[in-house]
Amino acid sequence: MAHNEKLTGKVAVVTAASRGIGRAIALRLAEDGASVVVNWHSNSAAAEEVVDAITEAGGKAVAVQADIGVPADVDRLFATALREFGALDILVNNAGVVAVNKPTAEVSDEEIERTVAVNFIGTFQAMRYAARELRDGGRIINISTGYTRYPSPKVGIYAGTKAAVEQFAVSAAKELGPRGITVNTVLPGITDTDGISQDVRKNLDGFIAQTPLGRLGQAKDIADVVAFLAGDESRWITGQSIVAAGGLV
Repeated sequence: MAHNEKLTGKVAVVTAASRGIGRAIALRLAEDGASVVVNWHSNSAAAEEVVDAITEAGGKAVAVQADIGVPADVDRLFATALREFGALDILVNNAGVVAVNKPTAEVSDEEIERTVAVNFIGTFQAMRYAARELRDGGRIINISTGYTRYPSPKVGIYAGTKAAVEQFAVSAAKELGPRGITVNTVLPGITDTDGISQDVRKNLDGFIAQTPLGRLGQAKDIADVVAFLAGDESRWITGQSIVAAGGLV
C-alpha cells in the first residue's frame, strides 16, 4: 500500500478517523507505511471500512472506539494503541465538535459543555498522553479551523476552542523540541465533508467564488498536508499554524 515507505515502522493515532477528513488522513498515513489506530466514536461500520481498506492494501490498522470528550476513553485509546503496536510516533488530533452554528445568545449550556469537552479538554488530554509516550522524533498534528482566521458569526464557541488548540501546539512545540518532536496545527477551510453546516451549504457558491483556487476543499487536500507534517520532510517546521484553505483565509 505504501507510496514511498516514508512512515514505515511508525505508529499513528488518528482521532475521529471513521469519516471525512479523519478518514482521509488515516488512509494517507497508511499509504506512507504507518500502522494506524483508527479512532471512532459512534460509527463502527465506517471505522471498520477504513481498517479494511488499509489492511486489504497490505497496511496495518485497528479500530478503537473512544469518545474524545471522556477522559477515561482517551486513556483507553492510547493504552490500546500501545498494546496493539508497541509504540507511538504520530498523533493527529482530528476529533472535534462541529461548529454549533448559533448566535452566541442562543448557545445552550449542553452545547458549550460538549464543545469544550471534546475540542478543548479532550484534545489537550490526547496531547498530554502523546507528550509522555511519543518516541523521540515524533509528531503531533492538531486540526483547527479556518474560522480562527476568517471571522464569522455563529461559530464563537467552536472557533474559540479551536484557537486554544493552536496555542496548545505552540507551547508543546517549545517543550518537546529537544526530543526532536514537532507540534503543528492545520487549519482547514471549508471542506467537502458531511460536517458542513446547512448554512454553509446554502452559500457554497459564494465561498468558492471567494477562494483564489476556485473550488471547494476536499478531505484529501487536508490529508496531504498532514502527511507532509508527519514525515521527515517537515522536520524543521514546528509550532506553526498552517492554513489549508485554497487561499480563502
